[in-house]
Amino acid sequence: MFSNGVAERWIGTCRRDLLGHVIILNRRHLKRLMNEYVVYYLEEPTHLALEKGTPAGREAKEDPRCGHKVTSIPRLGGLHHRYNRAA
Repeated sequence: MFSNGVAERWIGTCRRDLLGHVIILNRRHLKRLMNEYVVYYLEEPTHLALEKGTPAGREAKEDPRCGHKVTSIPRLGGLHHRYNRAA
């Protein structure tokens, strides 16, 4: 039997980041959470292998200098957050 390392790694990441922290109510709830997680995974977290970019193409910004305000945007119902500099 052959294994797919990429799929196994993604499933492990999904379990650690999402499924280990929520109680699944039913099949529809699981499907909604998984759809949200796929969008989150492609757009939000930066990856070292992509030079701190995201699979969807969002580039990491420079570190804010002292005195800049940072805003928090909840993702996946507040389970994860995206941080941006305030305007």
